[in-house]
Amino acid sequence: MNKRPLWGSIAIYFFAFLVVVVSVYPFLYTVTTSLKTGTALFSTSLLPESPTIQNYITLFQGKQPFGTQLGNSIMVATITVVISMFMAITAAYALGRINFKGKSTLLLAILAVSMFPQVAVLSGMFELMQSLGLYNRAIGLVVPYTVFTLPFTVWMLTTFMRGLPKELEEAAIMDGCGPMRIIFEVFMPLLAPALVSTGLLAFIGAWNEFLFALTFVTDDFRRTVPVGISMISGATAYEIPWGSIMAASVIVTVPLVILVLIFQQKIVSGLTAGAVKG
Repeated sequence: MNKRPLWGSIAIYFFAFLVVVVSVYPFLYTVTTSLKTGTALFSTSLLPESPTIQNYITLFQGKQPFGTQLGNSIMVATITVVISMFMAITAAYALGRINFKGKSTLLLAILAVSMFPQVAVLSGMFELMQSLGLYNRAIGLVVPYTVFTLPFTVWMLTTFMRGLPKELEEAAIMDGCGPMRIIFEVFMPLLAPALVSTGLLAFIGAWNEFLFALTFVTDDFRRTVPVGISMISGATAYEIPWGSIMAASVIVTVPLVILVLIFQQKIVSGLTAGAVKG
């Protein structure tokens, strides 16, 4: 094996360091700014001279029901992931393991759905939400979120499902297992990395979604946190509480960071396997 030249190693480490700085600095700036108050918010110093958690306290004690909105986001994102993953894994089994007429056309149709921008279906989705009685209800956001999450999850899991050994399925059928037992008792343990990586990406998408949450929910107590943060404002345009906004951004970001750190090994192995088996 040829040894990498010194300049090549230097270039790799330099660009890796640059990526880390570009990725981490905005979050670090948000964290430090959330610990500042008053005129210190406009200081050029990165580290706060007198750090305080007053912005976090104000966030939960203010007029904005941030705690309720945080609970709404957790509920909506979790239910969306559970429903979309259940539907996706069963659909992926049919699309990845069963040969039937029109399968390629169906896969292309699923892919085509994911190509539509949210604004293109906003009016139709609005009519659907009203007809189902889900308008201005936090739980109603599960419907549009699932619609836009399913194409991605189905395609991801179909790729993984195709790579599983056929002998496992044949042995399970010989033992008398039906399709559901094969999916949940035979394939699901093998798909753990794929389920974690796909589920986490679906959770992040639902957690950060803004347009549907802004359009379909008008009650502050039923909104999700992305919209809630955008609604934080001061008495005038010159009195915007940047400290509270930064504190809210930190609270919204930290759960995602924790989830990624907990499942990072499964995420890497899952995405790598998908790249190899595609």
